[in-house]
Amino acid sequence: MELFGTAGIRGDAREEVTPGLALAVGRAAAEDGDEFVLGRDGRETGEAIAAAVEAGLESGGADVVRLGQVPTPALAHASRGRRGIMVTASHNPPTDNGLKLFVDGTEYDREAERTIESRVDAELAPVEWHRWGSATDERVLAAYRTAVVDYALETVGDCEGLAVAVDCGNGMASLATPQVLRELGARVVALNANVDGHFPGRPSKPTPESLRDLRAFVADGPFDLGIGHDGDADRVVLVDGDGDVVHEDTVLAILAGFYVGASVASDPVVVTTPNASARIDDRVADAGGRVERIRLGALHEGIAAVRAEGDADTSVVFAAEPWKHIHPSSGPWIDGVVSAATVGALVARDGLASLRSPIAERPYLKVSVDCPDDRKTPAMAALETALPEAFPDAGVDTEYGVRLTFDDASWILVRPSGTEPYVRVYAESDDVETLLEEAISVVETAIEATAAGNG
Repeated sequence: MELFGTAGIRGDAREEVTPGLALAVGRAAAEDGDEFVLGRDGRETGEAIAAAVEAGLESGGADVVRLGQVPTPALAHASRGRRGIMVTASHNPPTDNGLKLFVDGTEYDREAERTIESRVDAELAPVEWHRWGSATDERVLAAYRTAVVDYALETVGDCEGLAVAVDCGNGMASLATPQVLRELGARVVALNANVDGHFPGRPSKPTPESLRDLRAFVADGPFDLGIGHDGDADRVVLVDGDGDVVHEDTVLAILAGFYVGASVASDPVVVTTPNASARIDDRVADAGGRVERIRLGALHEGIAAVRAEGDADTSVVFAAEPWKHIHPSSGPWIDGVVSAATVGALVARDGLASLRSPIAERPYLKVSVDCPDDRKTPAMAALETALPEAFPDAGVDTEYGVRLTFDDASWILVRPSGTEPYVRVYAESDDVETLLEEAISVVETAIEATAAGNG
């Protein structure tokens, strides 16, 4: 049974991530440790799913510390020195729910996830009645918010003079980001800042379209910055003073350049993903660091690999994929609230235009091509041959999808989505629309041929 995608387990709460599955995952996870912190986002199904996880953990012999409704990074923060499970579907629709597992602040790696899957398949029985665990309650939000404020002050500075609008999307950022930014001295106006599992203000996924109200509000007001979050506050999107979304890779490049420049290590490393722009490599190189890439959803594995292969002078100073950032000096988890605080302090100190000025923002596009889940593997196998044949002048890397690089620094990446029925196509080039159109044609042909073969 394959349960985990690129970001934990996710799916419809009535058909996939059901209370039955949650109980089984909880019981499987209980074999890993004696104590788990357990949190959930604001989804309507969250209380029942969390109760099922708790029952699974306790009947598997583990004690449970209930945190209630918290942002995912707050759960990760609380899992230091123990384990944790977060009940969340992040930016998915309100009908979905999901599970993310942590150990000592770090998401489970692929090996640990496969172990959970094998235990679920085995349908473990409860432990002996006298070994069942118990539950207690703990409140962690105040400590988490204080830790974020202290980190921003120590790393960058305060947000005095910053005017910022924050769209919490009726998600868990409502309990963290506005409060943190205000504590740092910013003038904050919060939108959709009540927790509501129906997400009435906008869809949970923060996109240029779903953030249109935030963008208009920022453009019409005296704001330096707009910030949008997803349902569990691990993602962050930035909007400039004109109401335009700042490209996710530009945000990544700003933070990567800052952390490399501030590092005292002789070999500062930024870990990112194959779909990340070359503008990141340029900015990191200019600041004196280097970039290493890892598959989407595996930033923690990439950090571990760099640390294992490096020496005492090597330091992973930042790790990120689009919209999702790990600040290693804060903690090993993805944290949109820390990103909001850090970027807010940088903008307050230097101004957004100044932060963007050294970054070469070449045209970049990405498209999702429809592909049923059962066709992804054969389609990608076919594309490992078809794409190099269509672009014979490109260098080819098939470690994380199919990535083609060209002499002029243009590139294409084709990879299957780990959470949705799509194959993603990314391209960066001065003539990006033409390059993307050619790549999409090859992808669609491969998917169609796979469908015909299955028929």
